Amino acid sequence: MATYQDVLVVLDPSTDQQKALARAIELAEHTACKITAFLSIYDFSYEMTTMLSGEERESMRQAVITDREIWIQELLHQARTKGIACSAKVVWHNRPFEAVVQAVTEHGYDLVIKGTHDHDVLKSMIFTPTDWHILRKCPCPVLLVKEHAWPAQGNILAAVNAGSEKPHHKALNHIIIRQAQAMAAMLNAKVHLVNAYPGTPIHVAIEIPEFNPVEYNDSMRHHHVDAANALAGQFDLTAESVHVQEGMPEDVIPRVAKELDAEMVIIGTIGRTGLSAAIIGNTAEHVIDRLDCDVLALKPDAPVA
Repeated sequence: MATYQDVLVVLDPSTDQQKALARAIELAEHTACKITAFLSIYDFSYEMTTMLSGEERESMRQAVITDREIWIQELLHQARTKGIACSAKVVWHNRPFEAVVQAVTEHGYDLVIKGTHDHDVLKSMIFTPTDWHILRKCPCPVLLVKEHAWPAQGNILAAVNAGSEKPHHKALNHIIIRQAQAMAAMLNAKVHLVNAYPGTPIHVAIEIPEFNPVEYNDSMRHHHVDAANALAGQFDLTAESVHVQEGMPEDVIPRVAKELDAEMVIIGTIGRTGLSAAIIGNTAEHVIDRLDCDVLALKPDAPVA
């Protein structure tokens, strides 16, 4: 899979420490990609100024946009001194995630980079954070940046679902591993696979006396270990780089990432459509807040209903 060449970087107007931009510059030093620093701004008070004409309100909005463009140009000075091609894009939009998706759709960026915020658990259950909206709806890969550095000889963790027989899971596993290998080659890192598998269903063990939970667990583990090793073999990865553990993905993936001190986790996020997109959370969404490293979220080639 080719490395990214046209990158949209979502800026955070609340801070001068733009970790997404810093990561994009680091990426550009490896790939010579083009960077577009993107900012979506909106102030409802400008829409409520009824004493002003439409032209005057538009002039005020444009003044705010120009001010932010000047700020972004200052941020891009470091990148330009390194010879990195970069530009600024500021839009007036009241829903930041829609502005990002629209920009990607119109221009065809091949990667979005955004810094992450820690989400309050209860608030995340009621109000979907911008990060989650972008993960669900952005048509291109999304790199969510945290504070972890990208050291040489580091580890990149590819989260797969090797035990599934569903075609879209199989296809996504291949997309994830190919991208992990491309990133590892670029960053001089090592690729690892992580695969979680479910434990014994307690209700089954209680309701069916003849059910043998130990035998079931052993069978489940062997199935996932064999499937993960077979998948690794297709990409010339060693058995030592395969990590298969019992538990939920949102528990297993952060645990293995911490053990490896991974610099990046690459994960699939199913592009659901219709009502399921609104009510079914993706593994990536549950994993993000529990990781201390970057997360690169990829989608299958076709949405899943």
